[in-house]
Amino acid sequence: MLDAVVVGAGPNGLTAAVELARRGFSVAVFEARDSVGGGARTEELTLPGFRHDPCSAAHPLGINSPAFRALPLERYGLEWLQPELPMAHPFTDGTAAVLSRSVAETAASFGARDAGPYRRLVEPFLPKWDTLARDFMSLPLTALPRDPVTLARFGLVGMPPSTWLMRRFRDERAKALFSGLVAHVMAPLSGFATGAIGLVFALAAHARGWPVARGGSQSISDALAAYLKDLGGTVHTDYEVKRLDDLPPARAYVFDTSPTALARIAGLGSYYDGYRYGPGVFKVDYALDGPVPWTAPEARVAGTVQIGASSAEIGTALRAASREGRAPDKPFMITVQPGVVDPDRAPEGKQVFWAYGHVPSGWDGDLTDALERQLERFAPGFRDRVLARATAGPPELAARNANYVGGDIGAGAVTGLQILLRPKLSLSPYGTPHPAVFICSSATPPGPGVHGMSGHNAAKAVWRRLRQQQA
Repeated sequence: MLDAVVVGAGPNGLTAAVELARRGFSVAVFEARDSVGGGARTEELTLPGFRHDPCSAAHPLGINSPAFRALPLERYGLEWLQPELPMAHPFTDGTAAVLSRSVAETAASFGARDAGPYRRLVEPFLPKWDTLARDFMSLPLTALPRDPVTLARFGLVGMPPSTWLMRRFRDERAKALFSGLVAHVMAPLSGFATGAIGLVFALAAHARGWPVARGGSQSISDALAAYLKDLGGTVHTDYEVKRLDDLPPARAYVFDTSPTALARIAGLGSYYDGYRYGPGVFKVDYALDGPVPWTAPEARVAGTVQIGASSAEIGTALRAASREGRAPDKPFMITVQPGVVDPDRAPEGKQVFWAYGHVPSGWDGDLTDALERQLERFAPGFRDRVLARATAGPPELAARNANYVGGDIGAGAVTGLQILLRPKLSLSPYGTPHPAVFICSSATPPGPGVHGMSGHNAAKAVWRRLRQQQA
């Protein structure tokens, strides 16, 4: 009998398996698709030689993850590549605000009136970032805080809505960039704890940047899988699990799946019926005949580029997708251009480009034209560079990855108490009513992102149970 079986070979499932194998437990992973990866894959979606990331592409939380930093993933091929600028937020006048590794450079891009307030916001937390990140990403009670005072100060600043936090800024440049940071998790700007979301992304960039993985996000998953195999674990692909009886006998079963799928497979009935999924996304992967023709010079060297002319425009787009049930006319966009630092992702002189906007859950329309109209505002002539497109709305995204219910790439709405207390109101969010069944997906704390911390935290709950059984 195995000690643990993990269902789903995304970053969280693989991290959970690695953490258990490192502690001497026998582990096997079962994945429905023909390769590992989940939300961290790389595929030729458009033309031969153009290697795209179907979901995640830039990884501020990955390089800052306490779980990943504790593993020897570099020995297994993972290499972080840092663009000249982690992120740029261009405006229609041809200028841009930036999120730089340098706090001073970032503050200066906001203008004189907001430079000081921004520095006063981030500088108290930056020297203690590693401890703060560990404490924040280990919540709830999987570990005692190492620095409860700093965590409490962070909570006082971040728990109110981001609209409150942004009152300290006077001009639109800072407000728009910070609004965009919050929108990365598709949260309404006025929601509980959204200030913390924006602040985490900013601090992560200042601490270690927003890198891409050389060769694509698949290298993260491949490194985890290779390390797991060296530890004695096994990975089985093309293995769809429909019920627990499909799996070999084990002392624990760990699911890197949506709560909905877990309830169906493990026979948990209505246990997760109250779990809410968020809006979906419409994503386009582009093969380009050269770099994006951004008007703002800063955007040309940034790995990630946010698209939203103002905080009001961003807020309107989020409300349309999450509350009004319609696709926004001017969608807020997150775009990534890996070629600024990893030119081998496309044939010489060409580029891969990654972009998405928010849409209602399950929306089956085509947002391509609206996205490209937005891009043309900030990069005139963009359409002329397009060689090929691969589009995916909520139905296609959910078909590719069953965790993306309704096209929700965050595996659950990041609103209300569900920002922190997910998938249930519980001090043991990784456990279920079945004593041998656990959940480790992005539906559990600390939530969305390629960071492995949900898997790391869940593994702690699993090995505690396994050790209790041995005692």
